[in-house]
Amino acid sequence: MDNAVLELRDLRFSWARGQPDCLDIEHLRIAPGEALFLHGPSGCGKSTLLSLMAGVLMPRQGQVALMGRDWQQVRLGRRDRHRADHVGYIFQQFNLLPYLSALDNVLMPCRFSDMRRTASVQQAGSPQAEAEAWLAGMGLERALWTRAARELSVGQQQRVAAARALIGRPALVIADEPTSALDEDRRDAFLDLLLSACASARSALVFVSHDRRIAQRFARQVSLPEINRAAHREGAAG
Repeated sequence: MDNAVLELRDLRFSWARGQPDCLDIEHLRIAPGEALFLHGPSGCGKSTLLSLMAGVLMPRQGQVALMGRDWQQVRLGRRDRHRADHVGYIFQQFNLLPYLSALDNVLMPCRFSDMRRTASVQQAGSPQAEAEAWLAGMGLERALWTRAARELSVGQQQRVAAARALIGRPALVIADEPTSALDEDRRDAFLDLLLSACASARSALVFVSHDRRIAQRFARQVSLPEINRAAHREGAAG
């Protein structure tokens, strides 16, 4: 599993013992700096797969390795640190702390990860300087940086969430349907910013959506139902 940001091998997952697998994936590899569009209809297991990639869920069988380390071989107490060091996550509902300012939300990963804090210092001189640079790069007006997250529009919160994911230049950025609440123009503008930002940070990007209209923006496209052997078995049984 060398030289891969993320690699899955013989992954099998079910929600309860004795239940059929809902995910069965032979192999998936994501290279440094790669932009991957992962698509499939609602309910096909996309968010579950992202949780496995991020080490929030553990597979029933097989390996999920982030930066060469199998999540199941990382001690439970160190999984949060490994995730904080290497993964920037953009949630569908953004999950900003509503009472913190936009700037303080962006700074959160540097408070949990010495690695990302050090990367920020090397990149911009300080975490605050890099946070400000990402907010500016995301097109958020300076006057909004000190405003509480709950006072921001959906589009503004989305940009803050992206800046938070990118600070400290993590190896992997995971985006779970972050454009689902946006109209077409704002969706396209956000994609421009996110793809450019990940390229600048040299972060691999896994972008999940059921909206195939944006697939052409990505160098690589993967259909979860096509690589999920559990879905094939279910279809055959049906």
